[in-house]
Amino acid sequence: MGNDEIDLGGAFPDGFVVPITGLLAFLFAVLAGASAYPAISGSWGVDAVALPIVFIAASLVCLRLRSKYRGGRDGE
Repeated sequence: MGNDEIDLGGAFPDGFVVPITGLLAFLFAVLAGASAYPAISGSWGVDAVALPIVFIAASLVCLRLRSKYRGGRDGE
């Protein structure tokens, strides 16, 4: 019995990947916005600029995984 066969009473009909990756994408987007101020305010060190870029990339990867997983689940 795999994870897809467990009945959770309709709490997560798409499985666990879709809500978790959605929350992670939101979290990384918030962190990118919070860490963007030092990069915009004139502190152009590698740390100040790289951190928002890493958070943006992580958010986009999470969104891509979420859409890829939902696309595979819609075909069933």
